[in-house]
Amino acid sequence: MQGIVDFIEELETYPLARFATGILIIVAFWMLSSGIAFLLVKTVKIGVKDPKKIKKSAFYNPLKLFFKIFGIYLAILFTKDIYNLQESVIQIVNKTFKIITTIVFARGLAMTFSQKATIAKKIRNRKSRKVDEGMLNMALRVIRCIIYIGATIIIITELGYNINSLLAGLGVGGIIVTLAAQDTAKNLLGGVMLLLDKPFVVGDWIQMGTIEGTVEEMTFRCTRVRTFENSIVNVPNSIISNSSVENWSRMEQRRYRTRLYLDINTPLEKVQTLMEKIKKILLNHEQIDDDTIIIGFEEIIDNAIEIMISSFTESIDYKMYLKERERINYKIMQIVREENIKLAENAEIVHIKN
Repeated sequence: MQGIVDFIEELETYPLARFATGILIIVAFWMLSSGIAFLLVKTVKIGVKDPKKIKKSAFYNPLKLFFKIFGIYLAILFTKDIYNLQESVIQIVNKTFKIITTIVFARGLAMTFSQKATIAKKIRNRKSRKVDEGMLNMALRVIRCIIYIGATIIIITELGYNINSLLAGLGVGGIIVTLAAQDTAKNLLGGVMLLLDKPFVVGDWIQMGTIEGTVEEMTFRCTRVRTFENSIVNVPNSIISNSSVENWSRMEQRRYRTRLYLDINTPLEKVQTLMEKIKKILLNHEQIDDDTIIIGFEEIIDNAIEIMISSFTESIDYKMYLKERERINYKIMQIVREENIKLAENAEIVHIKN
């Protein structure tokens, strides 16, 4: 130990050697930063042996950057006597190092709570309960905002400002004007209301007026909807919170409904037989809820007898629903042909949205 002290004291008499040592400190820390960061992350992540997973850790790159900056900081302190740096300059160097360190570690801590981080993956993989993706992403954003706000407060304090006086000077109105305009404040409040009410979650198929598609992401300001034309629509949360949202993904059953227009001269006995056979088809169909079957002679039009057929199917998925609807329609048309029933020509066509 005494030998090291003597070596350092001897270097003080050789400015060039001291400068060269400072350069060696920088080079050493830059070369060893990856290894030191790797060992520190591996110490925390007990049981993880895959080097790729360790290097993907949120703190690996920030730690590597920190040790590079730390090397420069040590080199400046080691060579300060060569340049006769004043105490005020050293104070600026110290403050700069603290501020950069705060930013680096705040970044690493915030990345720990990113959507792709290990913590988020573990929450999603929990089997005990279903995770609301929108709520999780919003919570992660809130945590990251708190981390960055905390880092900002530390930096402001380090720069010599009194945070209490600064906040008092801004006031509530000043903070609102600084952070967001009135519309942004409404969107923030709308986002909170959506998370509390949960009219939909990420992945749901929703419809708001002319906007229809799948919810891809919920942020503080807006909700991103992927339309069926494969485009993205960013809908402000304030608009959604004040609109009627139809959530098709929460259907427990999907309605099957159609109408048959029979020739006005069709014997009533055949009309009755047709309705009975159609009802039998629906009763024997596995995906049809028997209690919801309704078949009736609904209207008499100028040249047609209108038969209404309605029921609910368990096929929620739209593609499966279309398949079931197709099978039922085929069977109904087979009965119509078997009974030699003529369909009305030029009958009034009523479009029904199912």
